[in-house]
Amino acid sequence: MSDVKVNTVLGPISPDEMGVTLPHEHIMFGYPGWEGDQTVAPLDREQIVKDALEMMNELKAFGVKTFVDATSNDGGRFPEILRDVSEKSGVNIVCSTGYYYEEEGMPAYWKFRSSLGDVRDEIYELFSREITVGIRDTGIKAGAIKVGTGKGVITDYERMMFEVAARVQKDTGVPIITHTQEGTMGPEQAALLTAAGVDPGRIQIGHMSDNTDIHYQLETLKHGVYVAFDRMGIQVLAGCPMDEERYSVLVGLIGTGHSGRMMISHDYIAHWLGRPLNIPEEALPLIANWHPTHLFKNVIPALKKGGVTEEQIQTILVDNPRRLFGGD
Repeated sequence: MSDVKVNTVLGPISPDEMGVTLPHEHIMFGYPGWEGDQTVAPLDREQIVKDALEMMNELKAFGVKTFVDATSNDGGRFPEILRDVSEKSGVNIVCSTGYYYEEEGMPAYWKFRSSLGDVRDEIYELFSREITVGIRDTGIKAGAIKVGTGKGVITDYERMMFEVAARVQKDTGVPIITHTQEGTMGPEQAALLTAAGVDPGRIQIGHMSDNTDIHYQLETLKHGVYVAFDRMGIQVLAGCPMDEERYSVLVGLIGTGHSGRMMISHDYIAHWLGRPLNIPEEALPLIANWHPTHLFKNVIPALKKGGVTEEQIQTILVDNPRRLFGGD
């Protein structure tokens, strides 16, 4: 049994205790700027917890034991709310440290500080402290480092975050999980992190489900990293393909021996911070299955129909997250 511990919002656990794991979801998320709208749309902690518990109870019925919350520091992260949800639901929740990609994140603070000098050590201090001491005064330690890149490019700001994340990962052992935009930069992210000395077994390249080109997938996998098909259920919107197209890629990759480096999730958001979303009625059918139960109700049956075995599914849902966080 590994002596490595996984930071959860209720304290450290063994990787062997993770069980069935959803490796990239969100209990709550808000685009930067939502905070300024709280006069009209205040933070509703009671409703957030209610929404999350409803989701967690559904997931528990399917055997889910661990939920990785990939919300970055600039996305409306409230670890004390995650702790409340974990205490009431009994589901392990892993909280993240890190920053979103430049275009949709909150870069102004660090870019301003960068104009006065190199801030890499300051960001390193932040990430490291949130992992080893705790976030703010909560005592809750982050268990993952979240960084991202935009469509078709890694900006200087994003590269800085990746380089600091690599340094922190090597010093703390906590894995890196990433955001890619519209099916781009997966291979480049993997190359950047591994060149910086990160063990590829501690890297999960995210949103690989946004690209159905098998060459893109293989180019990323050749670096030895994990790839996450973690936007299942989001179709057409935000540059996402239809799930049926994703199934064929998943089956193909699994069938050619890559199940040991794959994970599946949804990038679901149980509660949007700020004002309610007004999604056009014609778009609703495209996200009808955007919920973490989609994996168990629809994705797994589709994979089994394509010839994926129960053993391979267990590898993807249990073994791979355990190895990512456990380092084995």
